[in-house]
Amino acid sequence: MTATTTRENFYVAMTRGRHGNYAYVATDTTDDAHVAPHPSANPDATARSVLYGVLQHVGAELSAHETITAEHERWGSIAQLAAEYETIAQAAQHDRWATLLETSGLTEGQVDVVLGSDAYGALSAELRRAEANHHDLDALFPRLVAARGFTDADDLASVLHHRLARATARPAGSGRARRSPRLIAGLIPYASGVTDPEMHHALAEREELIEHRAAAVLGRDRDQGKPWTAALGKPPADARTAQRWRQAGWVVAAYRDRYQITDDTPLGRDAGSDAQKLDAARATAALTRAQQLSRQTRDSEQPDLTVEARQGRTL
Repeated sequence: MTATTTRENFYVAMTRGRHGNYAYVATDTTDDAHVAPHPSANPDATARSVLYGVLQHVGAELSAHETITAEHERWGSIAQLAAEYETIAQAAQHDRWATLLETSGLTEGQVDVVLGSDAYGALSAELRRAEANHHDLDALFPRLVAARGFTDADDLASVLHHRLARATARPAGSGRARRSPRLIAGLIPYASGVTDPEMHHALAEREELIEHRAAAVLGRDRDQGKPWTAALGKPPADARTAQRWRQAGWVVAAYRDRYQITDDTPLGRDAGSDAQKLDAARATAALTRAQQLSRQTRDSEQPDLTVEARQGRTL
């Protein structure tokens, strides 16, 4: 079974066994030509994510209205918009990261190897995440390069990615000095330092669409009474607190839309890829914030029974 398998074919294959039915999932695509990976290929694909995609891949012909609705949901989803944002960000920041590599202590040959590696995309995304966490890459990256040699490295870009991820797992600073990461909809690291006007406009456009989509998903699901929204608690009465509550809810909604979660529980099943696990942690923190804000309002509305009892005894 591959990502191109339809739900109908999967159903037939899984219901015809006499003694048992077993599914073997391929997480990559056969490439007899041995060309470079297609831009739409998902390096974080897991057996579970491929199986989920198969269950969503309907082979039966849809009505015109259903087709329009499905296409609108597909192309307007945060899954699609985030993929577009990250693709544009990688192209827009390429020269910047190339300059960082050239001034980091790597040789010219090593820089060429990194830029030509299949792992460069993951490295550039990690650089963007680190900068969104307010790390000074001009100071940090040369230290990571100098920390240890690369004589035993099979893939230089992968080694640098691993070192960077470990060094920037938390936002820069400590205590009250620690600043919140610059994230779009609470999940997607912001691409900074983009000087090309067209690239900057394309990124800003998608940033706005992602934020609007997250708000729309939360509003739609609350209006429809989707069970997962009950976990957020009731919105606070105070306007400023209610806005903070909605912002936390948008992060959870964005997570669900990005990973196509349809479970009644807010965050669905266990995350598959490392990238999803990171987003799941952010969404979990946002869910906790929403619940705390909701409880604060509820507790403040409760009468002080101790005072009332004391007043009753006095009377």
